[in-house]
Amino acid sequence: MSEIKNICVYCGSSDGRDPVFKETADRFGELLVENGIGLVYGGGSLGLMGAVARSVLRNGGTVTGIIPEFLVERERMLRDVQTLTVTPDMHERKRLMFEQSDAFVALPGGIGTLEETVEMLTWSQLGQHAKPVALANIGGYWDPLRVLFDHMRQEAFIRRDLDVGYIVVEKIEDVIPHLREEAAKAPKPALTEAQVAERM
Repeated sequence: MSEIKNICVYCGSSDGRDPVFKETADRFGELLVENGIGLVYGGGSLGLMGAVARSVLRNGGTVTGIIPEFLVERERMLRDVQTLTVTPDMHERKRLMFEQSDAFVALPGGIGTLEETVEMLTWSQLGQHAKPVALANIGGYWDPLRVLFDHMRQEAFIRRDLDVGYIVVEKIEDVIPHLREEAAKAPKPALTEAQVAERM
């Protein structure tokens, strides 16, 4: 069983059209703190990104922000977080976000949110990680993506024997329980040589 200590949240740098999106981001920040889970996110202060981070901070939780240098001003980097890393580029940002997280949640967002989420799905499909990925399907936001995945499978671009491993959660309160359930199914990672040596 893999314990979930930090969750990476992908989401928009705007609030979106529906006020429920921001309300959901605020609520998810509260839920992270209530469950003793840290937030890993893209480091900005705008939109849903800023909302979820501020909610975690406001409720006494821990936030790790990771932002590429060229977005520091554009996304108005949130400087109040406990850990803040400025990377030279997007590739380093995404690598660090992956390494420091035990699970991933996609709240509503745009192309960047979509790209980061699909990358985690791709890596999972290729057997590069077994960390759970959840689509927080607030107001059916991710339904068009699910339809696209079904279309890809029907057209034989996603093989029948190759699963796209993600969970869909309709209520934000159910996200963490579902992630924990999925994490419990994942094989325990093998110990590194250094860890083995420590235990001898």
